[in-house]
Amino acid sequence: MFKRAFWLTVGTGLGVGASLWVSRRVRRYGPAGVAKAARALQADVRAALADGRVAMREREAELRRALSQPPDGGAPRP
Repeated sequence: MFKRAFWLTVGTGLGVGASLWVSRRVRRYGPAGVAKAARALQADVRAALADGRVAMREREAELRRALSQPPDGGAPRP
């Protein structure tokens, strides 16, 4: 009798645990969870693009300064 009660309890615990795990996975990959992940990714991509643009402008200004000043100290190039 005790073996049956033990295994009934174990089975019930595993069933409840598995159903909770599955429901959390379904919520994560459902429309609301996917939309939340997409918004986070979109913010990361926008931040990376903004950082890239700033670095690009800084490098371009550096190159323009280097090209406008000749290495021999003469007049700037036209």
